[in-house]
Amino acid sequence: MSEDAAVARERVIESLEQSAEVYGLSRSAGRIYGVLYFATDPLSIPELVERTGYAKSTVSNVTRTLTRVGLIRRRSSDGGGRRVRFAAEREVWFIVQTVFRQYVSRELQTTHREIRRAERGLDDAEDADDAEDAEDADDADGTDDANGVEAERIRELRETYADLQEIVELASDLSAAELRDALESYER
Repeated sequence: MSEDAAVARERVIESLEQSAEVYGLSRSAGRIYGVLYFATDPLSIPELVERTGYAKSTVSNVTRTLTRVGLIRRRSSDGGGRRVRFAAEREVWFIVQTVFRQYVSRELQTTHREIRRAERGLDDAEDADDAEDAEDADDADGTDDANGVEAERIRELRETYADLQEIVELASDLSAAELRDALESYER
């Protein structure tokens, strides 16, 4: 490998380390994925230890995590040997879909659920205030206006999160070409 190719490869691997952190993985996960991505053949744990300089326990834990999230695959050794080897998932769209399904979608669902709870809480409070207001027509404290603004902001946020969930579901279910076609037909 030329020096230029080695420098370019290292830049990409360092970028993968940073990306791994963004998605809640360790930098070592990004590096191990990068090493596997550029490997011409699947690599064993001892080979990954040699190429990364990480401890065997680190490589073992990281390969388990990366396998679980679908970024790498376990392969049996040629000839049926016991040594397990690992290969990177190179289909980037598949990786994006996996991240959407496992991380983004879950976060959106959790936030959307909490927004709906907050909205119901405000609705219940408004119902109680309406009952109180029926008894006492003097509303001088302005809580109805403040609650109305809060309710409107929460409603807008709920709608945005519902849209985001739909987008993530589409991106998770469609191939890149299908998604591109859908977006192009939407623009027309």
